[in-house]
Amino acid sequence: MSGKIRIILADDHAVVRDGIKAVIRRMGENIAIVGEAATGKEVLEIARDKAVDVFVLDLEMPELDGIETIGRLNERHGPVKVVMLSMYDEKILVERAIRAGARAYILKESAAEEIIKAIEEVYSGGYFFSPKISGYLAQEFLHEPRDKGSRSLDTALTGRQTEILKRVCQGLTEKEIAYELNISPNTVHVHINNIMNKVQIHNKAGLIKYAIKMGFVQL
Repeated sequence: MSGKIRIILADDHAVVRDGIKAVIRRMGENIAIVGEAATGKEVLEIARDKAVDVFVLDLEMPELDGIETIGRLNERHGPVKVVMLSMYDEKILVERAIRAGARAYILKESAAEEIIKAIEEVYSGGYFFSPKISGYLAQEFLHEPRDKGSRSLDTALTGRQTEILKRVCQGLTEKEIAYELNISPNTVHVHINNIMNKVQIHNKAGLIKYAIKMGFVQL
């Protein structure tokens, strides 16, 4: 194992793990799997006792998902190197993964062709993205001035609206926000409607996605 890239492979589907292991055995002679996990909590347990160079994490796992697992790993071990596996290519998910600290995001449909390169690139300090998403990612995430939208959104909102929007993005209900800010639920509702009118988005899900994309909140 000396000199090999040590990885933990985490996916709640054994068939996915088996497929990736088969590829690594066949093509990744410089990679050693030092642990396997089906949940984010299992990743944390293994990482306590094993030296790991790269974490290969499924985005959707029981107990702790890939995003939450990165956060816990960073808290315990400092910045870790992560390859994120996912079935989904939605921009919002890719952005969340990268903000959390993932340096690679590959789709499961192409993992067999891309996993070795992704692990090697991340281990070397680089980035790797499945070709299906790398085009729009370069245009709309990496090359976009992230603070521009944030500043314009921040300027458009009052201080109270800013406090409320951040709590909406944290998943709080109008009643919970009202309790935290010591105002009435009706006042919270009016503020949320005013925020939506300012950004021309008229549902909470769209508002949250917009706030994240503009860099207004960090997930």
